[in-house]
Amino acid sequence: MTTLPERAGRRCHNVVNTVHSALYFSPDLRDELGKLGLQEGAYFAGRGAALGRVEAGTITATFYNFKHELVAGFIPRLWDVASPQDILQARLRACDSMMRRLLGDDVVASPEMAEAAELALRATEGCSRSARPLYSAHADLPVPDAPHLAYWHAATLLREHRGDGHLMALATAGVGPVEAIVGHAASGQGMSEKWLLATRGWSEEELAAGRERLRERGLLDADGKLTEAGVKQREDLEEATDRLDAGPYEHLGAAGVERLTELGTVFATAVVKAGAFPPDLRG
Repeated sequence: MTTLPERAGRRCHNVVNTVHSALYFSPDLRDELGKLGLQEGAYFAGRGAALGRVEAGTITATFYNFKHELVAGFIPRLWDVASPQDILQARLRACDSMMRRLLGDDVVASPEMAEAAELALRATEGCSRSARPLYSAHADLPVPDAPHLAYWHAATLLREHRGDGHLMALATAGVGPVEAIVGHAASGQGMSEKWLLATRGWSEEELAAGRERLRERGLLDADGKLTEAGVKQREDLEEATDRLDAGPYEHLGAAGVERLTELGTVFATAVVKAGAFPPDLRG
């Protein structure tokens, strides 16, 4: 029996995750990894380094919606250029510069940032390692001392915990990688076709075939929009993810979730207004 308002955990995650995900679009990460000699593959390196020196198959499995051949073009070659540990240190340096650039030094050093970090870290105490490889790998990393970096670290743990659970929901529902991204795009919440083609490794023909499979299942209409059944499937997937991701927010409690959502909303709004995300990102 939940003690939280409906979708409270999802709302909290969404605003906290904004600061986490902004790093992977930032010039700060590209610059820091560039200093290590990594001129491409920043996302695979930056997010995958917590897993250690893994092969391409592990990244494909845990990231889910990238074409394996794209992943294999970078992994494990990236680890020969820079070690996972060096990449993780570069990621923290990039996080520091990004948050100072987007939020300002006053916000970074504010009591509100320290409070948000404490709340987010407390929430992570309710996370589960079982069947959650990306979360579990990040949970092995030390918590940074600086509050703003601790907030980003906790946001990362919460994002990967929910993300691992979402992959369980997708697999249970029989939604493959291509169907997942084109269905998400059709909802208006996912990446635009331009970004899918540029970042996920699938061709226009493969994306079109994925949409056709969704049409055959009655989830997309002839115009590529979600049908009533498609909308229901998307919501069912999110509700299943909510159930799998309830632990951290139940642990934090209703008052804590409400306060973290309030603080996270302030930071997320500032990050978005500062132009952290490309304007053509969404479908």
